[in-house]
Amino acid sequence: MRVDILYVPQCPNLSATRSRVHQALDQRGINALVEEVEVATHEDAQRLGMHGSPTILVNGSDPFPSEDDPSVACRLYRTADGVEGAPSVAELVEVLSR
Repeated sequence: MRVDILYVPQCPNLSATRSRVHQALDQRGINALVEEVEVATHEDAQRLGMHGSPTILVNGSDPFPSEDDPSVACRLYRTADGVEGAPSVAELVEVLSR
C-alpha cells in the first residue's frame, strides 16, 4: 500500500495529517510507504489530483472525494467532531480497511 500526502508549503495541517495517517496505519497493522509531496502550483495540483492541502491519496486515489476543483488552498474535512484540517484517525482506519 502507498499513501501520499499532498501539501502546500507551510501547510498548517500537515503535521496533524502525518500523525493521524501513521496512527491509522499502526492501528490496522499496515506497513505502507508514506510519501509527502509538496505541491506549489495550481498546475501540479491538477496533475496530481490535489483538492486542497493536505490531500491524502491511498494507492493513487482520494478516499475522501471532493467536489472542489483542484487547488493549492487549505482543505477542510467534515469529521464526526466537526470541520477539521485533517480526517480523524477513525476515518482513516475505515478508509484503510477497505
